[in-house]
Amino acid sequence: MPSRTAGPRRPPAARGAGRAPAAPRKPRAGGLRGLHERARRAWDRPLTAYYVIVGAGLLITALGLVMVYSASMITALRYDLVPSYFFRKQFFAALLGAGLLFLASRMPVKLHRALAYPILVGAIFLMVLVQVPGIGVAVGGNQNWISLGGPFMLQPSEFGKLALILWGADLLARKQDMKLLTQWKHMLVPLVPGAFLLLGLIMLGGDMGTAIILTAILFGLLWTAGAPTRLFVGVLAVAAVIGGVLIKTSPHRLERFGCLGASDPGGAGDPCWQAAHGIYALASGGWFGSGLGASVEKWGQLPEAHTDFIFAVTGEELGLAGTLSVLALFAALGYAGIRVAGGTEDPFVRYAAGGVTTWITAQAVINIGAVLGLLPIAGVPLPLFSYGGSALLPTMFAVGLLIAFARQEPAARAALALRRPGWGKRAGGRWKSMRRRVKKRPSGER
Repeated sequence: MPSRTAGPRRPPAARGAGRAPAAPRKPRAGGLRGLHERARRAWDRPLTAYYVIVGAGLLITALGLVMVYSASMITALRYDLVPSYFFRKQFFAALLGAGLLFLASRMPVKLHRALAYPILVGAIFLMVLVQVPGIGVAVGGNQNWISLGGPFMLQPSEFGKLALILWGADLLARKQDMKLLTQWKHMLVPLVPGAFLLLGLIMLGGDMGTAIILTAILFGLLWTAGAPTRLFVGVLAVAAVIGGVLIKTSPHRLERFGCLGASDPGGAGDPCWQAAHGIYALASGGWFGSGLGASVEKWGQLPEAHTDFIFAVTGEELGLAGTLSVLALFAALGYAGIRVAGGTEDPFVRYAAGGVTTWITAQAVINIGAVLGLLPIAGVPLPLFSYGGSALLPTMFAVGLLIAFARQEPAARAALALRRPGWGKRAGGRWKSMRRRVKKRPSGER
């Protein structure tokens, strides 16, 4: 019986001769180069900045609550209060701040722009009230507080930072839409006079630390707006001259400059007492610290242990590992803010994100630099970390701004839309699904 095969069967080696050769697999990079490549791909994802801002902001706030409780117990006992007195107030402020953060993160950009002028007018009005006798309260030699009754007080200058950012961003965005930022007078006026008005009201109370932060925010807005170098240097020179005059005419501020790197306080009344004991606290922490709650300096040697010098107590109790963790969280928050500012096409978002990032990073650098003895003590708190509800509330609202801006990037908005619950449910009478629809084929099999 003849075979049905037309020709001789091909050998096994020749069966795939007509097919295209398979592309060789690209070897996976290993070592530091591979780790860097994977980190770069992870950072380029649409939602990375959003998650970094949310995670870093909440972690800094939570760790700050823990350290406020640990650093303030002895101070509370010294005033015959319960040990958790300052922690309870800070926790209540954190709850209010969380509500503001959530509200700001859900508000559209148009509403943020609409709030710019009301917040500015309200901040100026409150800062004027600070100078009214019987209403303003002096704390630590600076009259920049308003008593709200009982133990609650408000520092309006903290809200002035937020007001300058929103108003300045809206002003610069409108001028950019009208093609006016190419002229230096439109870039400076009325932004710089408005900032100087806020600075003057702050300096009437003697709070130069907050004035420095406000000046940094102004420079951040001008830098983000693309101010020419000579114009930027000119404004910086004027600010430096004014600051130099204010420092030279105040013996207290001159003493703070003389305490840079101080490590040997002469006595309890020595102007360098706080700076030296901050260094002692950091030096005694070692790699992993003496343990949470085991600080020695907070027992009366270190003034303002739960406010301006809380970073020193963190270094003493959590060691170098704890302080580096705090620095890493601030660095991540700042870098994510820069990415949001640089990755948007909306000018208001760019200026506001740049202003908020400048505010938080500059204030953190000034506070930590003073604790390390590298900068003079400016009396500013560590953002989101130190005790103080007046500082915590506007800062958490500002973090909410960054979250809102990160959510509204086109790629991030599309990625979040896919992760919403119920995306695969019925919509418009049809079922939406990521699976391919396969038609049923008739089959005789049972």
